[in-house]
Amino acid sequence: MANIKSAKKRISVIAKKTALNKSKKSAMKTAEKRFLEALVSGDIDAAKTKFAYFEKKMAQNASSGLFHKNAAARKISRLRKKLNAAAE
Repeated sequence: MANIKSAKKRISVIAKKTALNKSKKSAMKTAEKRFLEALVSGDIDAAKTKFAYFEKKMAQNASSGLFHKNAAARKISRLRKKLNAAAE
């Protein structure tokens, strides 16, 4: 365990940031899962709204550094392809 005050503070700050990042990543996985479930069920309108929510949150998280911007763009692109294929 750290003895220096600044090291103790860093440990607590890192723990808070880790919890926040874990929460955001979990929310992203849930949003993606709900979009895919709507897509599989055939409800295109619901899938479009869920995709819009996912895309917005993914872009926000990528800009904050939670995901790399290219990884976020790649995931959004792949899901958009699925949505367009299902809409046809």
